[in-house]
Amino acid sequence: MGWALTGTPSDAEAAEVIEQLFPLSGHRLSFERVRVAERDGQPLGLLLAYPGAAAELLDQPLRARLRALGQPDHIEPEGTPGELYLDTLAVSEAARNQGIGAQLLAAAAVWACELGLPRLGLLAQDGNPAARLYERSGFVAAGHRTLAGGHYTHLTRDLPPTAPSE
Repeated sequence: MGWALTGTPSDAEAAEVIEQLFPLSGHRLSFERVRVAERDGQPLGLLLAYPGAAAELLDQPLRARLRALGQPDHIEPEGTPGELYLDTLAVSEAARNQGIGAQLLAAAAVWACELGLPRLGLLAQDGNPAARLYERSGFVAAGHRTLAGGHYTHLTRDLPPTAPSE
């Protein structure tokens, strides 16, 4: 997906473009969309997410970049309306199997509720080692998608309705 979003042919080039885009606001790969898990000031993992209904708006800067490169600017949305789409969940190798991924998913649920969204959603490729974590965290298969040449299972987790504030 990184290659398709950045218009680059390699992981290294995609990473370079993402690094350049990260400090800028208003797109799906922005620092604004990230939550970081830390311990003693050291980053252990991160979550990048955005409301699925905002995908078209958040992808405008990426589409403009693709057009400037002379490439097709079609970006198929990954998230769906009504969900906080979890684009990226990553835990450093040294911090794996310590509950960091579960903590980030719990933070995503709080974030979704703050935004008034009733569910979390993500795409997982077959063989994704995080599949057990997603299952333990209440995600269920909601369909299959093909994006940028990859085949994914769309997983969702419904969130409990929030009580109205008094």
